[in-house]
Amino acid sequence: MKIKSQRDFWSGLTFLIIGVAFAWGATNYSFGSSARPGPAYFPFGLGILLALLGSLVLFKALTLESEGGDPIGPIAWRPLLVIVVAIVVFGLALPRLGLACTLPLTIIVSSLADREFDWRGVLISCVVLTVGSWALFIVGLKLTIPLWPIYFTG
Repeated sequence: MKIKSQRDFWSGLTFLIIGVAFAWGATNYSFGSSARPGPAYFPFGLGILLALLGSLVLFKALTLESEGGDPIGPIAWRPLLVIVVAIVVFGLALPRLGLACTLPLTIIVSSLADREFDWRGVLISCVVLTVGSWALFIVGLKLTIPLWPIYFTG
C-alpha cells in the first residue's frame, strides 16, 4: 500500500497510538456510571475519540492522492522546546503564583514560540484567557486552584 501523504500518515499514526495508549491506560481506573463518572470515564472517551480521528486521518493518507505526497519538513525545534518549557513553567508556578499570575506568564512564554511575536495580541490573550479560566475553573467548577500568589494570601 502506498502512502499518499506523509504528513497525514505520520500524524494519523501518532494520534492513533496516543489515543489507544490513553484509552488502555484508563482501564486501570474505575469507570463509574454516566450519572457518576469515575476517573477513567473522561480519559477513556477522549482516548477513543483521538484514536478514531487518527484512524480517519490515516485512512485519508493511504487513499486520497495529495500533491507531491505532502513531504514532512524539518522538525521545528524552537517552538517545540518553548512549548515544553511553557508547560513546565505552568506546572511549577501555579501552586506558588496562583492562576492570575501563572496564566499570563505561561501565555507570554508560549508566545515566544512564534517568530511573529505581537505584544498587543499576547496581552489580549492574557486577559481573555485568565478571566475565562477564573470564571470556568474557580467560579463555575469550584476547583481549589489558588487565584493569587501564596505571598498575598498569607
